[in-house]
Amino acid sequence: MHQHVYDSQCVAEENRHTLATTPIRNPKLTLFALALGTFAIGTGEFGSNGIIQLIASDLDVSVPVATYPITAYAFGVMLGSPAITLLAARANRRTLLLGLIGLFLVGNTLSALAPNIAQLVAFRFVTGSVQGAFFGAGAVVAAYAYGPGKGGKAFATVMGGLTVATIAGSPLGTFIGQNAGWRVMYWTVVAAGLLAAAALIAWLPRTDDLRGSSITSELGALRRREVWLMVTVAALGISSIFAVYTFIGPFITDAALRDASLTPIALAVFGLGMAVGNHVGGRVADRYESRGLIWGYGGVLALLALIGVAGSNLVVLLPCLFGVGATMMFAIPTIQVRLTDFAPDAPTLMGTLNLAALNLANSLGAIGGAIVLDAGWGTLSTVWAGFVLTTAGLLLYVVTVARVKPTPVPVRV
Repeated sequence: MHQHVYDSQCVAEENRHTLATTPIRNPKLTLFALALGTFAIGTGEFGSNGIIQLIASDLDVSVPVATYPITAYAFGVMLGSPAITLLAARANRRTLLLGLIGLFLVGNTLSALAPNIAQLVAFRFVTGSVQGAFFGAGAVVAAYAYGPGKGGKAFATVMGGLTVATIAGSPLGTFIGQNAGWRVMYWTVVAAGLLAAAALIAWLPRTDDLRGSSITSELGALRRREVWLMVTVAALGISSIFAVYTFIGPFITDAALRDASLTPIALAVFGLGMAVGNHVGGRVADRYESRGLIWGYGGVLALLALIGVAGSNLVVLLPCLFGVGATMMFAIPTIQVRLTDFAPDAPTLMGTLNLAALNLANSLGAIGGAIVLDAGWGTLSTVWAGFVLTTAGLLLYVVTVARVKPTPVPVRV
């Protein structure tokens, strides 16, 4: 989700394609097509968080139960995406990306038609299985499009689509859902996906240089203890962002007692915070090994406590929403840079694993929030579930891998 997350992967992919024989005609259009795809995917993912109350009302379930489709999407990323990545290891990246956007369209179409919560949960799992695999394959194509030495810049452009989704796509999707129904929100995502599919068909390069490769070295990364520790640190720590983001709607209507029309504005404020935090955090991650994570986690803990105590006041809530998005995104580039440094020889799988960790955080945050809501502790209690999880992630990092230096691993071509 961030400029520096995939730098190590892009370097690895650049090394693979140094001897590429087919020049790409329109690299900017290729990158735009990939960014449009990540925008559509991000709008579907984050837009779902803003319509849980609508889903609950229409399908006659409680708000906690209405978070299950969000959790299912996260599990789709965690389980389905790695499986697709491994099964399609030898497939040409163009073919894989087109297949993934097709599956994305099917998943969102079925989501819009889901007659009950059980089927919606199943369809969101299918849709979620696209995300990590799309980003991993997108890293390969982005690095190829820009060529050696520009892989990080290329993938930053691609991932910009997801940042735009948090600022504009998600609030717009929520607005559409509130005014036309939650099903229309998913139809809107389908429309965005169709545009992305058309762009990918037109502008993805047709070349054998984007063929797949052996998964042996990528699977080898799964034997490294530091990789799994960083995944756990990310999953625990980042969960607080979703313990807040998932419940922004109830925060506005039930805690602050304001009209639901303010929810898209609150989502946009949160998204702006994420964009700012990502930009600054990426620079810090390049200069310092651990400060971005420690400062980010520490900052978000203070803001969560403030929301828990005084979040019913809109004057307090909105700046804190910006702050939570900014401080957590400030930490994420450091997490991801450290993760990819521990396994630079596993570019595609690590790209998928990065997204899996963040979506496990999504699941933990939504589940933790649902548990405290079911316990009757009040709408703002979800932030305390995030507080506990982020504290655990910070302690785990400090105790285990904060001072571990990554061992250089040669990239296999």
